[in-house]
Amino acid sequence: MVPVIALVGRPNVGKSTLFNRLTRSRDALVADYPGLTRDRKYGQGKLDERDFIVIDTGGISGDESGIDSVMAEQSLLAIDEADAVVFLVDGRSGLNPADEMIAQHLRRTDKPYFLAVNKTDGLDPDVAMADFYAMGLAAPVPIAAAHGRGVRSLLEEVLERFDSDAPEEGCIEDDEERGIRMAVIGRPNVGKSTLVNRMLGEDRVVVFDQAGTTRDSIYIPYTRNDKSYTLIDTAGVRRRKNIKDAVEKFSIVKTLQAIKDANVVIVVMDAREGLTEQDLHMLGFALDDGRAIVIAVNKWDGLSPDEKQRIKDQLDRRLVFAHFANIHFISALHGSGVGDLYKSVEQAYASATGKWSTNRLTKLLEDVIADHQPPLVNGRRIKLRYAHQGGSNPPLFIVHGNQTDKLPESYRRYLQNRFTDILKIKGTPVRFDFRSGDNPFEGKKNELSKRQIAKKARLKRFSQSGKSGKR
Repeated sequence: MVPVIALVGRPNVGKSTLFNRLTRSRDALVADYPGLTRDRKYGQGKLDERDFIVIDTGGISGDESGIDSVMAEQSLLAIDEADAVVFLVDGRSGLNPADEMIAQHLRRTDKPYFLAVNKTDGLDPDVAMADFYAMGLAAPVPIAAAHGRGVRSLLEEVLERFDSDAPEEGCIEDDEERGIRMAVIGRPNVGKSTLVNRMLGEDRVVVFDQAGTTRDSIYIPYTRNDKSYTLIDTAGVRRRKNIKDAVEKFSIVKTLQAIKDANVVIVVMDAREGLTEQDLHMLGFALDDGRAIVIAVNKWDGLSPDEKQRIKDQLDRRLVFAHFANIHFISALHGSGVGDLYKSVEQAYASATGKWSTNRLTKLLEDVIADHQPPLVNGRRIKLRYAHQGGSNPPLFIVHGNQTDKLPESYRRYLQNRFTDILKIKGTPVRFDFRSGDNPFEGKKNELSKRQIAKKARLKRFSQSGKSGKR
């Protein structure tokens, strides 16, 4: 069994810092800013030969309202699904009424819990821990999550509660077992988190009618119809001129990293606002990274027939560069059209990771050239001899021939469109790499024999005598 450890506590006590320390990563956003973490975030850790899963949660203060109350519910859910709880308190600020409230909740659960007093670096540990004995919990453990002091001792104490046998091989999921990774991206408040919850069938991430609710990229592995997926909820990305908050800048970096980590990107747009320049920028960034694309136009319900037709015309006109992507008109709130996304995601993933033999690609190249030959350059026909696959996700086709560097862009697009249509590639961009063969005689000087030199001299004399005779 791989134990699951939840980190809980008040806002800004260092839970995300400890999460990064335990997972040896920088997956969780960290800043001197209370309430930065909102959704529960999962990570994998290892101590010697012991594997474990750790959950980072939002802070619980006890007087939440609005979005903070939704964040607190996510933290309580993390406690319910964990095997053990690490209760983090701040050694510098001392005991707080919110700490006592969390302690009372932990006493009512049947989960083993451990009290960790953070930020004790530079302090006398006994003095820093004195206040927290009053809560009547287990003996506190002093740590400094930012520097790693005391973290190993805390972790050893937590893992002692579980079997010391090594976990069965394959307990920790690797990238192959996580299945298709889908990143949901878009502008703030277009319904990304609502769509994620609808696809999962549960309220897994915080949803609130406020732009910028999601601040971090949340990776959620799950199974649907015996198929494995990993869904990535990301923060909304606004135009650069509107970004002033440092936290939002970190969130955007996480979103861009999630795009690179995904197999398929679901681009969510707001039907009521129409297609914006920022939507096109987000779509362009995903295509530049070579990701497979599925477009979801959200909030489709409630629009009049004229408004729907106007949006469709706008998409047809402005998304010509992404003509290969499937477009779905959905309502994440009510669930209409959401189930159809999976078919397009799987189709795009299959196209992006497809394999084609050199024989088939070369035969296809010959057929395409027979229909429309490359142009002449300086009186010589550009020759394309054979093709083979050079990579996947996105598919990369390498074409060898002569003078390929002079192949016009229009003919390159012709090859790309024909290959896409004939190979039935859908949902992913296709890239071509054209390579010219080396001239074996380039740079070599032709050495003449004595006989050739004498013949050349006679021809030269004959030519000169002919010119003098004309005079």
